[in-house]
Amino acid sequence: MPTLEASFKALRVLHAARNLFNQYGFNNVGVDRIVKDAKIPKATFYNCFSSKEKLIEMCLTFQKDALKDEVFSIIHSYRELMVFDKLKKIFFLHADLDGFYHLQFKAIFEIEKLYPTAYKVVSDYRNWLIKEIYKLILTVKVTATLEDAYMFLFVIDGAMVQLLSANKIDERDKLLEYFMSMLT
Repeated sequence: MPTLEASFKALRVLHAARNLFNQYGFNNVGVDRIVKDAKIPKATFYNCFSSKEKLIEMCLTFQKDALKDEVFSIIHSYRELMVFDKLKKIFFLHADLDGFYHLQFKAIFEIEKLYPTAYKVVSDYRNWLIKEIYKLILTVKVTATLEDAYMFLFVIDGAMVQLLSANKIDERDKLLEYFMSMLT
């Protein structure tokens, strides 16, 4: 039973940390704030996670795994969808402040130098996504290049920047339409 209780507390910490990191950023949230929000003793935190970097790595891994499952599902489970519809679903899965990609996106700018092991999780996911997008684009444009897949990811990132900007203008549809027009 103690193992189950420890797992439950670790999940509470992960959930609290994810929410705090999403809201305030990785560098503005310390272990004290996380344990307070998770309602656990600090010693329990260190029993579950050896460091803040390990916690960040686990948060990002959780998000990465969820994103991979969703992308894989869109690509392979929706066989009746046209490639452009799949790309659109993948785009909106990522270009969403309430989605799993938001924390990954934040990490790009905030953790590379301080938490390199955790940053690798984000880098690995982005490389995986680029390869999956490239394979998908190749099915509609045989002359597609890897740069086309990179451009798709940059369009997602641009949409995230727009969503996070003070103007709050949602131009995601226009960004996506522009990218799709480049494929035809």
